[in-house]
This record gives sequence, structure tokens and C-alpha cells, in this order.
Amino acid sequence: MTTMSSAYSKLLNLFTVLSSLQRALGDFSIHNGPPHSSNYGYSMAKRMIDVMNRVYHEQHGCMFTSVIPTNVYGPHDNFNVEDGHVLTGLIHKAYLAKKNNTPFTVWGSGKPRRQFIYSLDLARLMIWVTREYQEVAPIILSVDEADEVSIKEVAEMVVEATGFEGEVKYDSSKADVGNRRLPRSSLQQRGHAGFKYSSCRSAAHFTFPSIIADALTESSRF
Repeated sequence: MTTMSSAYSKLLNLFTVLSSLQRALGDFSIHNGPPHSSNYGYSMAKRMIDVMNRVYHEQHGCMFTSVIPTNVYGPHDNFNVEDGHVLTGLIHKAYLAKKNNTPFTVWGSGKPRRQFIYSLDLARLMIWVTREYQEVAPIILSVDEADEVSIKEVAEMVVEATGFEGEVKYDSSKADVGNRRLPRSSLQQRGHAGFKYSSCRSAAHFTFPSIIADALTESSRF
């Protein structure tokens, strides 16, 4: 909110904020239903971004909007096993399992399905939104529904990309967090129609090794 105030004081009419998807969505509205108790404060703060965007538009005519991507991954990501992102956290686990000759343990059943977006794709689309998207309502940036993958499929990609040859275990004592978090929105369909997303499946052998190489040079993240 302080950033929005600064943008307005500097007479910036265009301003794009990165938000996040906090719950599974049918017909899209970030204000439907209560947030999950595990991130209640964080989720409410994200919702207020949309409120502030609308208020600045109504009172001052500012074209402030927010971008909601699905699960982001890429170089310089958070590789921490405990609080990192899903895909890069699995890369870290596979790396450690291979290094220490221990099982590669995936939390949960592996059944939940997710959509992933490569960070470079997101950066390019953020520029497009700032230049071309003329609406205050938040826009979802996501790969096609056909590119949705299960956590088990992601784990298999990581195993193949890292060359891990040991045992893969699924720890069912850890709860699955939502079977699907697939966003459906007319706003998503009005997005950059000609944009070609990096496929999580086809880019695995090119993307994952680069993330691993990047992680190995940043020991603080490991």
C-alpha cells in the first residue's frame, strides 16, 4: 500500500502488483470465502491489494492492477525444503538424497495437481500486462489446463533430470494441500492469446539442471 501511495505521488498512472492465488477457484473472485487458516493474514493482505487498486482507480483514475500467477519456478528461487516453492523444494530434496544416498521423500500422496509457470515467462507477461492490460480487475497468468501436472509427475521429472537412482517414497503422514488449485477465469482467457508458455514437461531437462547449477553456487539457500 505504501508502494501504491508512492506510485500515485510520482504521478504514475500504470502500476502492476504481483499477487498470489490463495485458494482453489471456480468462477474467479479472490474475495470469495475465507482464506485457509495457515496463511490467513498473508491472504487478507493480498486481497487488500485488489481493494486498493479499485479505490485508486475510482478516486484518481489510476490504472493499477494485480497479476496472479500459478506456482512459479526458476533460477534464483527459494530452494529451502521447509518453506521453499514446490518444484524447487523437490529439486533440493532430490539433490540431497543423491548426495547422501538416502531415499527421496515427497510429502503427501503425490496426487494433488498444480500448474507451474517459469519465472522468465512470468516476467515477460508482467511487462505485457503493464503495457497492454487495461483493466483494474486482477488477471491470472497460468499455463494451459492441459499442462497441469500432479506432484508425483513433478517428482518423476526431478528424478529424471537430477539422475537420482535411489528409492522414491511418498510420506502419507504429511497432508495433501488441496487436490487441485486450478484457476478458471474469463480474465485468463483474455490474456496474451499468442503467448507460448514454457512447458513443465518438455522443458524439464533444460530448466531443472540450470536451477540445480544455480542453487549449488548459492549455499545460503541450501
